[in-house]
Amino acid sequence: MDQKERMIKNLPYKAWLDGLHEERIACKKLIYEYNNLPPEKWDQRTSLIKKILGKTGEAINIEEPFHCDYGYNIEVGENFFANYNLVILDVGKVKIGKNAQIAPNVSIYTAGHPLHPDSRNSGYEYGIDITIGDNVWIGGNAVIMPGVTIGDNVVIGGGSVVTKDIPDDSLAVGNPCRVIRKITDEDRDYYYKDRKFDVEDYK
Repeated sequence: MDQKERMIKNLPYKAWLDGLHEERIACKKLIYEYNNLPPEKWDQRTSLIKKILGKTGEAINIEEPFHCDYGYNIEVGENFFANYNLVILDVGKVKIGKNAQIAPNVSIYTAGHPLHPDSRNSGYEYGIDITIGDNVWIGGNAVIMPGVTIGDNVVIGGGSVVTKDIPDDSLAVGNPCRVIRKITDEDRDYYYKDRKFDVEDYK
């Protein structure tokens, strides 16, 4: 088993061997092109981001700048939106469902290093897959850590550090991120805290 195969299987691997360095450079070239497209060349953004990522829906919008390691380890569903400064360390697989909304400065980290300094200094690192469900909103400056699964219809509050799984239909905030309550049908009528919609076409 070579180092790329080890990486894909979430095993300890060495990132400079077996073509991995070259794959990261190839991805960086595409990312550089994407992040430096002139605003008037909006029509090129979608085709280029689809070339970078492993799998996408038809509707996808990632505001620049965006950064990732490999690109092919990222799958996003239909109607994906990410605001400025999304960073995805996609050493492990990152799967995100449909209708995702990601605020600015969100970081999704599958990558990590051993705890003990001797093991860490050996050069081995790892990636553990992350899964994010449908209809998830991740607030600004949130960090999603390796191995986490976030369920469907979840809201992650801004500034949260998600170190454990979050179940469906939850509002979760904090460092470490914790579920503070369920999201219910009663929430449908409010756009912000106790402020009700003054229009009817949101339903």
